[in-house]
Amino acid sequence: MTTPPATGTLRVPGATLHYETRGQGPALLLIPGGTGAASAFDGVADLLSADRTVITYDPRGFSRSPLDAPATDQQVAVHADDAYRLLEHLSPTSPAKVFGSSSGAIVALHLLTTHPERVTQVIAHEPPLVELLPDAATHRAFLQNLRDTYDTEGLQPAMTVFTTGLSRPTSGSTATPPRPTPKVTTAPADLTPETTATQARLTPEPTAAQSRPTPATREAQQPPTLSPEAAARIERTMSNMPFFLRRIVPTFMSHTPDLARLATLSDRLTLAAGEDSPGELTYRPAAWLAAHLGADLLHFPGGHVGLTTHPTEFATLLHKTLT
Repeated sequence: MTTPPATGTLRVPGATLHYETRGQGPALLLIPGGTGAASAFDGVADLLSADRTVITYDPRGFSRSPLDAPATDQQVAVHADDAYRLLEHLSPTSPAKVFGSSSGAIVALHLLTTHPERVTQVIAHEPPLVELLPDAATHRAFLQNLRDTYDTEGLQPAMTVFTTGLSRPTSGSTATPPRPTPKVTTAPADLTPETTATQARLTPEPTAAQSRPTPATREAQQPPTLSPEAAARIERTMSNMPFFLRRIVPTFMSHTPDLARLATLSDRLTLAAGEDSPGELTYRPAAWLAAHLGADLLHFPGGHVGLTTHPTEFATLLHKTLT
C-alpha cells in the first residue's frame, strides 16, 4: 500500500523547492534525473522508507519548484547547493545517504565533493558526464547542436537531436568488459514514467494506413485510464521538457567533476549502471569513472531507466547497497 508523503516547501536563493518525506530514521535523499521530479521515486520510496526517512523533491525549475525569475542555463553547483540546503533543513544534525540517477547523479557527485560533511554515502547511477570520455569533442558538438536546434527550430526538432545523439553508436571502449548479450535500451536519457508518456505525445502520428487497427486489436490499443494524480504528473512532466532540454542537458552533460576531490572521497562513493546498458553513451562515463578511481561498478536491474522498468528489483538492490 502506498503511503502518502508529508510535503513541504523550502526557500532557496532564486527558487522555492517542493519536497516530500516518507518514513523515519536516517535520511536518504533521492535526486531525480531529467524531467523527473519527486514522483519519479513513487515506485520505490515506500520500500526504502521502511527504516529511514526518504526525501524526494522537485529540482528547481521543475514541476512544483518554481524559479523566481525567467529560466537561464542551469548550473550543477546551484542544484547541488539546493540539495545541501534540503539536508540542512530536513536532517540538520546527521549526515545523509544520497542516491542520484542520470543528471541527478551529477548533482549527487558535486554535493559529495563540496559538502562531504553532509554525506556518508553517494550512489551515482549513470551520470552522463561526457567530458570524461576520449571522444568528448563529438559529444560537445552534439550538445551545441541541441542548443542551436532548440533555439532556431523548437522543441520537437530538439527532441529528435537529443534522442539521435544518445542512440548514435559511440566510439571508444567502455572501462569494463561488455556483459553477455546486453539488451539494447533505446529510451532517451533521464526518462521517467511521466517522460515516457511525454515522448509518446511528441512522436509524430502514423499515417491512416499504418495505424488502421483490426477489430480484434482495437480494444487492446485503447490507452489505460489514468487517475487524476497520474494525469497531473504527466502534464507536469510535459511542461518540464523544454526546460530540461534547453537549460539542463547542455550544461549538466558538459560538466566536469572534481576528479582529485572524488579520489579522496572514493570510500563514500558507489558508481552504478544498468546491467542492460553496456555500450550505450549513458553507461560509459560511470564505467570510466569507476576505472579511474579503481572502484567496482555496481550493476542495477534494467538499463538507464531501470528505476522505472524494474522498480521492485531496483529498490531491493538499492536498499541492500545502503545498509
